[in-house]
Amino acid sequence: MVTDHLYRTYPDLPEGHLAQVRAAVVNAGALAEAAAELRLGEAVRLGKGEDSSGGREKPSILSDAMEAVIGAVYLDGGWDDASTLVMGLLGERMTEAAAGPGGHDFKTRLQELAARRFDELPSYAVSSEGPDHAKRFTARVSVAGQEHGVGEGRSKKQAEQAAARMAWRDLSEPSTILAVDQAVVDEAVVDEAVVDEVPPAEADAGA
Repeated sequence: MVTDHLYRTYPDLPEGHLAQVRAAVVNAGALAEAAAELRLGEAVRLGKGEDSSGGREKPSILSDAMEAVIGAVYLDGGWDDASTLVMGLLGERMTEAAAGPGGHDFKTRLQELAARRFDELPSYAVSSEGPDHAKRFTARVSVAGQEHGVGEGRSKKQAEQAAARMAWRDLSEPSTILAVDQAVVDEAVVDEAVVDEVPPAEADAGA
């Protein structure tokens, strides 16, 4: 279904790029993320041991459960119903992955955006809580001194990617772009005003 959609939607993309886009979407991580968004883990039947060890949040279990749901919808409703489900779950991810290099890696996309717009790199702060077998990580990412994204995950990498995704989307919004650009202009005006207010004698002494 993903391959069919990509082939029809992006007929001009090279075969190698299409394969990369498909790989970015059809993988355990992407399926587990989709399952987590649906809170599918709460509906999975697990043994006591797996349940107590955080199995409902394990990417391997969530991705398998997501595949099972897609398969069940296909068997019950056919190709069209299953395709509608898949597009609802993964359609946005396909668009992002098809955007080009770094399209599905939001840390890379945010890094490129921050370097281009602010001439600096994003800063991440990560914290964790819970026992080792069920630890949750929370990442916060700041750009130009302001926090723009918060994300959670079963690993530091997942949390940072989630935070980067939120920050990239926030900074890509037209209203945010205008606000940030205006802030930069205001800061420049203030700096210029401060320089103008320095008495000539002090300015000469400083020189």
